[in-house]
Amino acid sequence: MESRSQFSRGRQLERVTSDQGVWDLVVIGGGATGVGVAIDAATRNYRVALFEQHDFGKGTSSRSTKLVHGGVRYLEQGNVGLVREALHERGRLRQNAPHLVHPLPTIVPLHSRWERVYYGLGLKVYDLLSGRLRLGPSRHLSLVEMLAEIPTLQTKGLCGGIRYVDGAFDDARLLVNLVQTAIESGAVCLNYAPVRELVKESGRVAGIVAEDLESGQEIRVQARAVVNATGPFSDHTRRLDDPQAEAAIVPSQGTHLVFDRAFMPGDAALIVPKTRDGRVVFAIPWHEHAVVGTTDTELDDVSLEPRPLRAEIEFLLETIAPYWTRTPEATDVRSIFAGIRPLVRRSGSRNTSKLARDHVIRVSTSGLVSIMGGKWTTYRRMAEDCVDRAAEVGGLLPAPCRTKTLPIHGAEGESRSGVLAGYGSDGPAIEHLAMSQPEFNQPLADRVPYVAAQVVWAARHEFARSVEDVLARRVRVLFLDAAGALAAAPKVAELLAGELGRDAAWQAEQLRQFEAVAEHYCYRAGD
Repeated sequence: MESRSQFSRGRQLERVTSDQGVWDLVVIGGGATGVGVAIDAATRNYRVALFEQHDFGKGTSSRSTKLVHGGVRYLEQGNVGLVREALHERGRLRQNAPHLVHPLPTIVPLHSRWERVYYGLGLKVYDLLSGRLRLGPSRHLSLVEMLAEIPTLQTKGLCGGIRYVDGAFDDARLLVNLVQTAIESGAVCLNYAPVRELVKESGRVAGIVAEDLESGQEIRVQARAVVNATGPFSDHTRRLDDPQAEAAIVPSQGTHLVFDRAFMPGDAALIVPKTRDGRVVFAIPWHEHAVVGTTDTELDDVSLEPRPLRAEIEFLLETIAPYWTRTPEATDVRSIFAGIRPLVRRSGSRNTSKLARDHVIRVSTSGLVSIMGGKWTTYRRMAEDCVDRAAEVGGLLPAPCRTKTLPIHGAEGESRSGVLAGYGSDGPAIEHLAMSQPEFNQPLADRVPYVAAQVVWAARHEFARSVEDVLARRVRVLFLDAAGALAAAPKVAELLAGELGRDAAWQAEQLRQFEAVAEHYCYRAGD
């Protein structure tokens, strides 16, 4: 029997299909931007319904570099306004979601005195732009101090370094908590419900037609305003409104490699500030592993499951190798993943490394509100600007934004370590669930520390509908250890089948589908 928790998909489907009234706002897209819009609008007491084509965070929002940051390289490009805004939002996110956003000491290795002055001055400006929301001051380090932060750092050719503090987070887990926050604020959020059609009245967008993928049921919803927050798929949604709409998105792929923590123990990250493709590369401690990224590869089209290119993987291996005492090989890669940045075309430019990451709001002649561009760190500010504009388009009564100091679901809980790190106030309930039945406290596989109770919790309270939902986005095994995720998949399928009332044939199909997806996260030399 499926859970009827307010955080269950069944309850959300029931709410949106039983309510025949006109919604103030319909949001298309269940990533960080769309869910942020839903929270902002709901906390202004607008009636909000959100539809996501797949799982929440399936796309870009679960595939970031795991940083909450201002963007040091944007400062170098002279985009001071974007950096200041992002740094302030970084501080707010740390305050609003302390269970998931943590200060991250970051080391810049220096090769010359000139670099020492150049980066030192730049990072002091970075500190100043943070204002009272600063996470920590920057300072110069000796080689000995650098090794204390990153014991496996290769110091040959270095003359010291600079330490500054940004933020790190678990992107997909934060998104789940944001969905819960939206629902607690009064919004309806439904995953696996792609919008197939925009409904128009007298030439104006007045609602949507969505499909419930699990039942095939058509869902018709009226709305005073419709927001397109579909990230890399923004142009597809815009063409539901106007088939001739000119492309606005220039998609760029960022690839990441994941290694055992032995390659970079300690709590500090490493930044390589100059690479041959014009980007910076980070090596970040994350969930007892090290994540290395990212690339900037222009794409011709977008996919829900982008595949890292061999050239991107080789570039990252070559870039990070001079900075680690142990040279990483292809056989050391535990997982690979790629995300797509929805960059907005400006003045015909297609150089993705130079396109700004600030956001753009466009309203079509029929009233479709599209919010495009931006970055995870600024999702809240993007939502605020978008709801302001959508309220005007929909003729809604003006109401002030209330999200600057709004605690995110889970924020009130005590910090935990181990497999329950990041659950915040939900932690005690999951611990109780794990102790309620002996099998719920068992690891999912020999090399996977997460326990069965987390799968059950994901199905009952976190909208998980598939093996992939659990292993990719509720617990992050697929992003950390692709082989471990494959080993855990049969147990996850069995647990989900019990929670969702599925049969053996469903379990077998789930395993087939998950194995096909997991192939994208495995890297073997010669692929």
